[in-house]
Formats: sequence, C-alpha cells, structure tokens
Amino acid sequence: MSTVIIEGAHIAVGEGTEYASGHITAEDGIITRVAAGPAPDAPGARRIDGRGCLATPGLVNSHNHLYQWATQGMFADATLFEWLTGSYELWSGLDARTVSETATAGTAWLALSGCTTCSDHHYVFPREPAAMAAAEVEAARAVGIRLDLARGSMDRGRSAGGLPPDAVTETTQDALAATEAAVDAHHDPSFDAMTRVAVAPCSPFTVSRELMAASAELARAKGVRLHTHLAETVDEEEQCRAEFGTTPVGYAEELGWLGEDVWLAHAVHLSDEAIRRVAAAGTGVAHCPSSNARLGAGVCRTPELLDAGAAVGLGVDGPASSELSGLAGEMRQAVLMARSRGGPRALTARQALHMATLGGARCLGRSAELGSLEAGKLADIALWRVDGFGHDAIEDPVVALVFGPQAPLEHLMVGGSAVVERGELRTVSAESAAAAGRRAHRRILDREQSR
Repeated sequence: MSTVIIEGAHIAVGEGTEYASGHITAEDGIITRVAAGPAPDAPGARRIDGRGCLATPGLVNSHNHLYQWATQGMFADATLFEWLTGSYELWSGLDARTVSETATAGTAWLALSGCTTCSDHHYVFPREPAAMAAAEVEAARAVGIRLDLARGSMDRGRSAGGLPPDAVTETTQDALAATEAAVDAHHDPSFDAMTRVAVAPCSPFTVSRELMAASAELARAKGVRLHTHLAETVDEEEQCRAEFGTTPVGYAEELGWLGEDVWLAHAVHLSDEAIRRVAAAGTGVAHCPSSNARLGAGVCRTPELLDAGAAVGLGVDGPASSELSGLAGEMRQAVLMARSRGGPRALTARQALHMATLGGARCLGRSAELGSLEAGKLADIALWRVDGFGHDAIEDPVVALVFGPQAPLEHLMVGGSAVVERGELRTVSAESAAAAGRRAHRRILDREQSR
C-alpha cells in the first residue's frame, strides 16, 4: 500500500471548509483523511512538509483547445469571427504529429499551473481523425494529467452558410461515426479514469441542426456528456435570431441541448431568462475570462449564474486566444472581470477557487471524484507556496493564491503520484515539451508560408 501524507499546510478542503494547519492522508491514490492538526503515525508513508503552503484540490480546466498552442499570437486585434476566419486556414495543416506536440506542450504547461484535469475541445480534423484523437490521449497520459477529450466536429462549411472553409469540416455522418469511434476507443467510465470522452460539436454557426440533434442522441445513447460553444459573442446572438428565430439558449433548448449532462463554453451573452433556464436545467458553464477579454467578446455573468445555482467552472480556452494564461491565473481574472461589472462584492477569492475546482468537476460530471479534498475522493492535490515574496505580506492564503502573483507550485499530485515537485515536472521534461510546441508552431507557419 502506498501512503502519502501532507502535513502542516493550510488546507482549503472545499465547500467552505478550511484548516489553518492540517494534514491530508492518501492511500493508493485515494484520500483517506483530511483533518486539522498533525498527522497520526504511519510507518513507511511518504511525508511532505506543507508548512508555508496552501493545499487545494487539483485545478480542473473545463474548456481548452490544446492544438491552438501552434498558432499563438496570431490575429491579435481581431474579433472572434475575424480571428476564427484567419485561424481556420492555419488549422487546416493539423495532423497527428502536430496534435501530439501541441498536447504535450499544452498539458505540461497546465500541470505547471496546478491543473490536474483538462477538458480539451478538439473540433478540427482535416485528416487522420482517429490518429489525432489517439495522439492527444497518449500525450496527456505521458504528462500525467487527466484528460476529458471533448471530441468536436464541424459539418457546416462556407458552402453551407457556415464560417469555416469546407476543407476543415467533416460530413455529418463522418463526424458522428468518428465521434462514436473516439468514445468506444478512449472513454473510461471508471472512478479513477485518466481519460473520458464527451460529444462536442463546435458551435451553432459551424454545425448543422442535424448534427447538433444527432450528437445529443449519440451522447445519451453512449452515456457520455455533451459540450459546445454557446452565446460567446453578439455576432452569434444576431446570427441565431436571424437564422433560427430564437436566441442561442433557445436554439440549444429546441435541440435537447439543455440538461444535467451538458456544459457550455463561454455563455457570455445570457439574459436573465436564459440564466434561469440554464440553471434550472442543471447545465454547466465554462467561464474563460482571459480569452473573452482578449477577443473583446464581453464578460460572462458569473455572479448571476452562481446565484441561480448553475455549475460554473473555469477554462483557459485555446492558447491562441489567451496566450499561455495558466489555469491558476484565470481565478484572478474571473474575480477582476466580475468586479468590473458588479463591484467589489461581485465575486470572492473563494468563489473563484471553487469555480477552478469543484465547479469545473461538476461541469465534467466528476464531482464525486474530483474538486474537493475529502475522504474517498481521488488524491488530485495542488500544494502552493504562499510564504515567499509577493505572498508573505498577505495573511489569508486563499486571497494570496487568487489575488497575488502565481504562487510557486510545491507539489502537484494526480491520484497520489507526483507530476510536479518544487516547480519541476517529474513526468516529462519541460524543455522537451516546450521544444515540441515550438516544432508544431513552426511547422504550421512554414506550411502556410509555402502555400
């Protein structure tokens, strides 16, 4: 039996419970005890000194696009639709090798920001769809974080009135077949799964009504979750009203896309009534503050969603629309953006930490396993140093983590196994992961310049 004990840390258990100095015991990857005070004797256990540190659940990234590591910094002053139009041409060069490299770089970077679970929405498959999905799964497994592969799709190219070029879309039937194959090949429903798969057509302006409806049927037949972009921009709102005669939320509801098995990315432009309907249905929202700000999309109404009882998680979104913001930094961004709308009490540091942990776990349907430090849950734990320069003059460790500079990551464990120790990756080389990302970036740009 493998036993790990963290002791002496300030522990943010979750759901309002904290211990100023406590201990966490995990055996064989499962938390067995979280309590105040020193840990009991446990001969043979690995003991980690948590003094000067804050222990939190591993962060849960509820929306990402790992392949976009290859196209960072492009179209820096564009609207979302302008940014997408330019980016689609670059993404037409994706292949399994590039996906492997970007997933390696992206998940390594996320691990270094305290992330133990990442939901990646991959929706561009110009070639090798099965190989691309497998490459991503293998890369995340090598880095050592849990992957929720939201297998995306687009069947509505420009010839059908959609936004993307036809070259990066699939036919409706090909998309459904490839999505089902990804579920069959990679989805693991077990409690400690390292890989889950969700059905995730991209968005109403890139996906036909037929694919949206059939995707919902497929997901429910397979017992997996549903994910899509929705209500991200005013442009999308106007297009939905003009084309479908309703709002994005109304359209989603018509197609069976509101429910406890659904979470939506962005959801920036929601009316009071839309918030009520989303929350009443049990639908989650992945809030991506840095990306929304970078693209000028607006500010998600997270306080109102939380007040209505909706599950709200945090997402980094693609590196190409947030330029390497780590998941820990999204907590601060979420607070600042909420307060820019609603004043200093709009969102607290602890609410932001909740969104980055249990809120994200709820979005992914894994709140029984992840998102809080409780006996019986998986030992996915982040240990942050909050006693150094930039944090040592802040008395409240949670405020130090959320409001201060990114805290040094002392340890990151996934299922009790070390992924990061004293700020260094222990599973893959950070240098090799960075080099993989650079190769992917260079290959995409070289291909575009040679066209």
